[in-house]
Amino acid sequence: MNILLVAGGNPQKWPDFQVSDFDFFVGIDRGTLYLLDEGIHPDLAVGDFDSLSAQERKLVFDSVGEIAESPAEKDDTDTQLALVKTFERYPSAKVTIIGATGGRLDHLLANVWLGVEPRFQPFLQQFQLKDQTNTVSYLTAGEHVVIKEPGMKYLGYCCLTPISALTLQDVKYPLNHVEILQPTSLASNEFLRSEATISFKTGVIAVVQSKD
Repeated sequence: MNILLVAGGNPQKWPDFQVSDFDFFVGIDRGTLYLLDEGIHPDLAVGDFDSLSAQERKLVFDSVGEIAESPAEKDDTDTQLALVKTFERYPSAKVTIIGATGGRLDHLLANVWLGVEPRFQPFLQQFQLKDQTNTVSYLTAGEHVVIKEPGMKYLGYCCLTPISALTLQDVKYPLNHVEILQPTSLASNEFLRSEATISFKTGVIAVVQSKD
C-alpha cells in the first residue's frame, strides 16, 4: 500500500504526484485543508488543528470521515503522530511525506530526525520526505544501492549519528572506511551513473537527492 501524508508546508513546494499513485491519504493539521483545496478528501486527518480558523476547522471536520484530534500541548509533533498512526494501521506501507519542508526550521529538523527515533526504526526504509527539489530517505548499517531519481543532480549523505566505516562508491567524491565522529552532512556529492553504493557498520544516514 502506498500512503501520502500531507503536512502543513506550502503547497507550492509540493512535488508533482498523481492521486492514483496512492491508496490512502492522511492530512496533517493544515495539510488536511490543503488536500481539500486540491479536491482530495483525506481518509484520515491528524493533529491539533490549531493553525486553522473556526471556518476552516469546520470545513475539515465536515469533510473528513475520520479525525484523530490531539491536544495542542503534547510531546509529539502532528507529523510524528500521523506517522505513528499510519504504521499502526499499515505496518508494511510505503509512505511519502510532503509539506514537511520549506517552513519553520525547527519543524524541518524534527521531520528530518524522524529517522533516528527508535519507534520508527522498523519502518526506516519505508518512508521518505519529498518536495519539489529534494527527496530524503533513510539507511541503517549495511551495504545499500542508491538509485538516482530522474532530474536529481546532487547526492547528500546526512549522517544523523556517528557513522563507522563509511564507504561511498560510484560517486564524484568517494570515501573508503571513514569514521564520522559526530552528526554531519556530507553535501553536494554527485552520481557517476544511475546507481551509487554506500556501506557503513553503525549509525543512521539520511540520503538526500536534490536539484537546484
